This record gives sequence, structure tokens and C-alpha cells, in this order.
Amino acid sequence: MFLTITTTGTPEHPATDLGFLLHKHPDRAQAFSTSFGTAHVLYPEAEDQRCTAALLLEVDAVALVRRGKGKGRGGAPDAALAQYVNDRPYAASSLLAVALSTVFSSAMRGVCKARPERAAQPLPLRVEVPALPARGGPDLVRRLFEPLGWTAAVEPVPLDTEFPEWGDSRYVRLVLESEALTLSNALRHLYVLLPVLDDAKHYWVSPDEVDKLMRAGEGWLSGHPEQKLITSRYLSRRWSLTREAMERLELIRLAETDDSEVEEIDNAVEADAEQEARPTPLAVHRREAILTALRDHAAARVLDLGCGEGHLVRELLKEPRFTEIVGVDVSVRALTIASRRLKLDRMGERQAARVRLVQGSLAYTDKRLKGYDAAVLSEVIEHLDLPRLPALEYAVFGSARPRTVVVTTPNVEYNVRWETLPAGHVRHRDHRFEWTREEFRTWAGAVAERHGYAVEFRSVGPDDPEVGPPTQLALFTLGGPTETTIATEKEAKAA
Repeated sequence: MFLTITTTGTPEHPATDLGFLLHKHPDRAQAFSTSFGTAHVLYPEAEDQRCTAALLLEVDAVALVRRGKGKGRGGAPDAALAQYVNDRPYAASSLLAVALSTVFSSAMRGVCKARPERAAQPLPLRVEVPALPARGGPDLVRRLFEPLGWTAAVEPVPLDTEFPEWGDSRYVRLVLESEALTLSNALRHLYVLLPVLDDAKHYWVSPDEVDKLMRAGEGWLSGHPEQKLITSRYLSRRWSLTREAMERLELIRLAETDDSEVEEIDNAVEADAEQEARPTPLAVHRREAILTALRDHAAARVLDLGCGEGHLVRELLKEPRFTEIVGVDVSVRALTIASRRLKLDRMGERQAARVRLVQGSLAYTDKRLKGYDAAVLSEVIEHLDLPRLPALEYAVFGSARPRTVVVTTPNVEYNVRWETLPAGHVRHRDHRFEWTREEFRTWAGAVAERHGYAVEFRSVGPDDPEVGPPTQLALFTLGGPTETTIATEKEAKAA
């Protein structure tokens, strides 16, 4: 990874003052050891008229993997190759942001004993990042930096210069220029926005990340037009931390508006004042309904098919009755996030022995999924194209054949109760369909009949007398009282 910071000077204020502000002498190349590699600071040019400081970060991919896996546990075993073959050695990310805060910590705080007046003054600055992953494209890069006083030149990097018809990659070359910012502000902008654009962090996001965001975002984040996106991405989309950060930013905004201190605003309401109870999120209702169904059928070894970021796996781990939990997802990224969320690298041996995360597609049979007490498909089927449902049906009900299968999916009839959902729209942009209660019952009944399961239906969330519950749940039991003749394997594959 590579980043340069350039400034220009005058006879009164030479550009080489940059060395004082960064606390790094222009005549020396310095190296700093980090937990993920070596950070080098050098000056390609250092004249009174123009001075450039460069930060080169050499990433040790092997050390990074060993550090993340702890004692060999955690992560997605089937994604092990991705830990070594990736863009970390060259693309700016949270690794570079951490290196910035480590190597230039005093400059980021605006501390410079040798040149205190220069640290507080705006400088003519030019920042270049040759390879920056930008999930959202050049437009998002400009929306993040330009409101802060930067002029952003963003050049998309093509997938292959030999084949321009393939289009652009998700990487850009970024050049930022400003004459209205201090060096401290510039470094704090980069520290926050580099991982935001990458939309990923190389480490587990804990509650203290909110404090880091507040410190780095002081003076600019509370008024940024993309505040919500920045906060959510910086905190790896952890909703509880994002909500806490947004509340603190709102207090800061109110304090600035009233020209008062945050503590005065925060204490305006008595601590024991009565507050309106918040409704329980639908996701919580859904997990409780699934856990109830699994307890009712005494399931101990459970598959979470389409586990995503591991929310249900985490709830299952809280109950000792579930002795083996396997999370399966086709997305390596989702499994990586799940591993961090579950803190598998720091989990005790006994607890770690209960859980595995594996990569796999539900459209294919998989011998690893056979022999389990229960399988859960929570908000999964609606993400598949309808022609692919028979393949999933056979993989789960025909091949894996757990004793119990729990399936949840949205009830499209309830969508009229969502005030923010436009008429005719599905709840998520990736939903290929959403079924009515009748359509879901018809599909579930046919699946049960073909594979020898009994099925019952349960409501999840508040049950509206007109449109039903927001989520519908089907509970399949192998060989139940309504068992029918099982279709042959040939017939099932043909279906």
C-alpha cells in the first residue's frame, strides 16, 4: 500500500516544515513494525518549495492470517486461500488507516512542539492514493471528500487495459487537493474514510470503535451529508454501535447549534424520566420463533443454511442444548464477517468445538450436511430465482434430510403496513420474490408431500387480522403424522 502527502512552501514557511509536523526527518528513511507488516516513511522530495512524504506499507499476509486465526480456530475453512490471495498488499484499506494513526499519531492530534503555529494553520496539501477500493464508485468518493473541502480527482482503474470492454474495477486512483485544511484534519479524514470506501475492516469492530470514530470525526463528521453511511460502514454495519454513534453525533450537532456543551444537552432529560418503550425488532421475533421451534423438537445438532453474518449462529451458541452448530453460506465475505462477529479467534476450546463455518451452495447436494437434527433456512428462499428452488428443495429435503427443517420468509401481504416501503416493492433489493400466505403454504405443502415430511405453519411478529404476520414460518418434521409416499430420487432430481 502506498500513500503520499505533498505540500508547497514559501521563503517564510518552507515546505520542509512538513517533516516537523509529521515528526519524521526528511533526510532519513524510517521503518516501523506493526502486527500486520512494516510501515516505511520516506521523502521522495524535500525542497523549500515542495516536499513530499510517502507512507509505504508492506503487508505480511502470513502474519496477518496467523494473527486473525489465533490458535488455528475461526474463519471460514473453505475460504482459507482467500486469506493469502487478496488485494491487501496494494489496495488502501483499514490496514493503511491503522498505519497512519500509528506512524503519524502526533500529527493526527495536531501536536507539534517545534512548529505549533504551523500545526494550527491550513496548508496547501496534495494527497495521492494509487490504489483505493471504492465500493460505490467515483461518485461516492467525491460525495465523501468534497464536502470536507477537498478537490477530488478520481480515476477508475480498468479491470484489464488489454480488454477495455470488460469495464472498470472497483478500484480508483485518488488525488486530493486542498488549501483550507490543516494536516491534522487531512489525516483524520483519511483515517476514517479509507476503510469506509473499502467497506471492510481487517479486525473485529468492538464498542471502543465508536470512541475512535468520535475522536477522528470531531469537527467534521456531525455535519457531513453522508454521516449515516460513513458511520455504518466504519462500524462494519453493526447496528447497535451505529445507533450509539448516530445518537452521539446528534448531541454534538445540537450542542453546536445551541452554542453549549454536549454534557448540558445530554443532561436536559432526567435519567429516570419515563421513556417510550421501543418495539421489538422483527429480526429478534424471528430468531426467537426459530429457537422455539428447535427446542420443541429437541434438536441438538443444527445447520444454519444461508447463515449470512452469523446472527442466528450467535444465538444458538448461547444455549448449551445445541451441541453442534454449522453455519453455511455461499459468500466468503459473509463468513468472514460472521467469524469476526462470533470472535472465533478468541473463543475457548470447548466453545469453539461446537461451531463451524463452511462455504457451500444450497443449489447442490453436499454430503457434509447429512445426519443433522435440524436445518434452518431463515430468510433464504426469497433470495433465489424461482427456477432454482427445486434444486435447493432436493439438496435440503431430499439429500441432507434433517429430522426438522425450519423455513421463514416474508409475507408479502404485510408489506402494505410498512409506511416507508413504496407500493409494489419488495423489502430487499435482492429478493427475487415474496409470497402471500397461500403461495407459501402451497409450496411448503408440496415439498412436504414429495419428501415425506409433515408441515405446520406459525406466525412471526404481530399478527394483523387483515394481512397476517410480517414473517411466515413453516416447520417441517420428517415422518410426521401426515407422512406421504416419498418421491424417488430420480423424480426429485427431474423436478
